[in-house]
Amino acid sequence: MQRTAVLNVVGLSSSLIGPGTPRILKFLERGSRATILPAFPAVTCTAQSNYVTGQLPTNHGIVANGWYHRELAEVQFWKQSNHIVHGRKIWDDLGAIDSSFTCAKLFWWYNMYSTADYSITPRPMYPADGRKLFDIYTAPSGIRGEIQKDLGPFPFPGFWGPAAGVNTPQGSADSVTKWIAASARWIEEKHQPTLSLVYLPHLDYNLQRFGPSDPSIARDLARIDSIVGDLIDFFERRAVRLIILSEYGITEVSNPIHLNRVFRERGWLTIREELGLELLDAGASRAFAVADHQVAHIYVNDPSIAAQVREVTETQEGVELVLGPADKARWGINHARSGDLVAVSASDAWFTYYYWLDDARAPDFARCVDIHRKPGYDPVELFLDPHIPLVKLKILRRLLQKKLGFRMLMDVIPLDATLVKGSHGRRTFDSRDQPVLLTNQPGLLTKPNYESTEIHDLISRTVLENG
Repeated sequence: MQRTAVLNVVGLSSSLIGPGTPRILKFLERGSRATILPAFPAVTCTAQSNYVTGQLPTNHGIVANGWYHRELAEVQFWKQSNHIVHGRKIWDDLGAIDSSFTCAKLFWWYNMYSTADYSITPRPMYPADGRKLFDIYTAPSGIRGEIQKDLGPFPFPGFWGPAAGVNTPQGSADSVTKWIAASARWIEEKHQPTLSLVYLPHLDYNLQRFGPSDPSIARDLARIDSIVGDLIDFFERRAVRLIILSEYGITEVSNPIHLNRVFRERGWLTIREELGLELLDAGASRAFAVADHQVAHIYVNDPSIAAQVREVTETQEGVELVLGPADKARWGINHARSGDLVAVSASDAWFTYYYWLDDARAPDFARCVDIHRKPGYDPVELFLDPHIPLVKLKILRRLLQKKLGFRMLMDVIPLDATLVKGSHGRRTFDSRDQPVLLTNQPGLLTKPNYESTEIHDLISRTVLENG
């Protein structure tokens, strides 16, 4: 078997590769390149599941980054157990061919309790007193202490939220991606896995904040080019084959769509009041939407209004199409976890989870970075509220409260969805905006584009082919 590293450079598309990324450009010029026809939806959890199983969501069940669990009557995002992904994974398939095969899964999602040999993933600790302590989860468990002793603590604040992709007192703009890259080198030096799957998220943050045409993105391209370039040099010195790919391309957006507010005005949403604030009661609602970037899964608990829900959704500005049962089968997303309807936005639009009509009644978690409690994905978590005077002083005060052991709420996130300038999720057919596929093997790629489900076999061939 040929040892191989797959570098997942999130958000990288052909339109971003050029003079501003000289080391990536040099790599593709001496190898081969193609684009990936993105997964649907083109979001992290679905794309990665397509890559590692070679299947569509209809089979592996990852219909989005999160969905409504009908039995629990709860919306849950960013769960981490690999058991959620149905079917055999690439490390299972290659391990069955050669028992000496090993796989390192470094910050790819669904990284807990997988059958990969080495895993590292973000995993905070939640003590009973309400605190949240930043940490990682590893398998084998002994890696956790060893790697943090050698590399220092994982810079968790930069992984997501207002500190991600920007310089702060807590770390540099690219501190998280540098740490993950260092962890890939650490694993390689200590364990020499046959296959390394490495997640490099740096571009994801400011492409969503500012959009791909913002001049500031040049700095982010230079940063990721340096990190990827160093990894290319490192792995090639060790005779490790390389594949560089991404999960999706990010395009400009300017139109947030608030489906849940529309449904609420129609009387289909049920709201529960707690401490004077409003919570979505999904189990009691007749219909509601679970938003995930440019795709929204619509769950219709009352079948008698299904046709009305579809009609109303289709008439909303920014909605490009709505998939019913037959459409879901054609799009490879016909799974019990999917919404009864699936809405897809136009290229310049995206879906919010917002359901309140008065910001004063928004739940407390709406103004926090809280990826598990929100019933939908919220890219506004990348921003600090511009209406809070001296907002950074407020953050320092909150951190001091936390250090002293007091309960506190880091309520510094705005409720203005128009701040978001980049998104993804719909299938893009312009090759400039599609995820990239690059390799240092000149003859490996034989066509201009590949389906996301073909990546499984492409990686397998890279590992198995001699020469």
